[in-house]
Order: sequence, then structure tokens, then C-alpha cells
Amino acid sequence: MAFELKQEGFTLKDILKRVDIPEATYHYQIKQMKKEDPDQGWKALILKTFEKHEGRYGYRRIHAELKAQGYKINHKKVQRIMQELNLKCEKFVRKSRYKSYKGSVGKVAKNRLNRRFNTPYPLQKLVTDVTEFKCTNDEKLYLSPIMDLYNGEIIGFSISKRPTLDFVIDSLKQALPIIHERAEYRTTIHSDQGWHYQHNTWVKTLKQNKIFQSMSRKATCADNAAMENFFGLLKQEMYYGEELLSYEELKKKIEQYIDYYNNDRIKQKLAGMSPVQYRIHTSQLAV
Repeated sequence: MAFELKQEGFTLKDILKRVDIPEATYHYQIKQMKKEDPDQGWKALILKTFEKHEGRYGYRRIHAELKAQGYKINHKKVQRIMQELNLKCEKFVRKSRYKSYKGSVGKVAKNRLNRRFNTPYPLQKLVTDVTEFKCTNDEKLYLSPIMDLYNGEIIGFSISKRPTLDFVIDSLKQALPIIHERAEYRTTIHSDQGWHYQHNTWVKTLKQNKIFQSMSRKATCADNAAMENFFGLLKQEMYYGEELLSYEELKKKIEQYIDYYNNDRIKQKLAGMSPVQYRIHTSQLAV
């Protein structure tokens, strides 16, 4: 603006006097504007990392990933730069959960886990549940994952248009070869009291494979908080706030997210590694 007014015959002193800005301040700001941004490289790197994870990472995870890649930068600087670039990890309100409880229709197991969600041993403690998603054309999609509490890895999952018994058994069948191959101690699998998990087929399959069964108490979702947290995270990062998709489109998106979650999404409590990276790292240390 000052340049345009100078072209019309105004002197710089006249302009600065009119807008009440000291001449020294004007020259200082012009000098600063000509300087190269010292954080330009960091901004590009942080923006690239933020976009890589599709806006799912806040400054703590961005900092952890940069650190894992060998970059040395303070977490407060990452936070400041993200604020300057207006990069925000969006949060969405969690919706109601799928309820599969139909009363005592089979065997209700005791709560062996008792909210002890941590374990130093792979495949010692597993959790599972069912959640639902809305699709276009009034269709629904149901997801049944099985998670290893050792590292949060999803070791088996099934997707279906209906929450049938076979659908839930399918995720268990995916997990069984992994349990037999890698488990160091006897496995316990925890669920709510949904009818699938009371069913004789589920109970019998666990017994045949020497797996302990554990169940939450009725209407106590905190007993299976680890699985609830995963569902909340998954829906927050790839479902809430998005347009409804067809069943097939959403199925593909969930499959891609679980692969991303297992292999690429880092966790602070896993020393800045993804679940698979942490499993591989710790197994190498044990050799």
C-alpha cells in the first residue's frame, strides 16, 4: 500500500505520519519481511508428516515421528509451528455403540481380566467386541476385531453386513494360527456378554484351543475399555465427520485403516513405534 501511495506522489514520511508509524519501525518490518523464514524447512516437513497421516496426528505424535526419523526438534517448537500453519488434529463426538447383549442365552464367564489391560507378554491378553457403522442405502456394516493388549495390534478382524455368529467366529479363526505360533503363555480372550460370546460354538472353540474366556460385567463398558478406545479412535480418525459411503467403499476404507493402524500409526506408550514395529523390535531384543 505504501508503494502504491508513493507512486501517486506521496512521500514515505507523509505516509508514515498519516498512519502514525515511526520510520524506524517501518524499515525494521521491511527488513524482517525480506529475511528467509528460518523454520521454512521444518514447516514443510511437519506439513508433509501431517498430511501423510491425513490429519490424525497432533503435535506430540508429529514430534515422536520426526524424532524416530532422526530429526532433532523440541516438541514445543513443533506445537508452535503447527499452530502457525493451523494444523489441528480434529476431534469428533463419539456416537452410541452397538449392543449385542440379549440376556443370559448361554454361559457367562467370570471377569479374568478385571481391567488389567497391560501385559509384558505377546498374546497373553486379547480383547474383542463388535461395533457398527451406517452406510448409504440404509445399510449397516459390522466390524469384529481381536486386539493383542501387549502392543495394541489387531491380529484378526471380520467385516459383515449382519452381526451373525459366523462373522464373529471368523475373526477368531484368523487369530488362532497367530496365537498357536507366537504365544508364550496361555491366552485369555476378553469380551462383553454379547450373545455371540455366550454361544456354545464360541465357548467350545476357545476350550478346544486352550484359551481362557473372560467377560465384562453387565452394562460395564469400562471392563473392555481397551477395545472401546480402539473403536473410538478408528471412528474418530476415518468415519465421524465424513460423508456416508457404500458398504463396499467403507469396508475397503476400514481394511486400509487397520493396516495403517498396525504398521504405521505410532503410539507414545510403544516408544514412538507402531504396534507391528514394536513387536518386531522387542522380539529382536529377546533373541
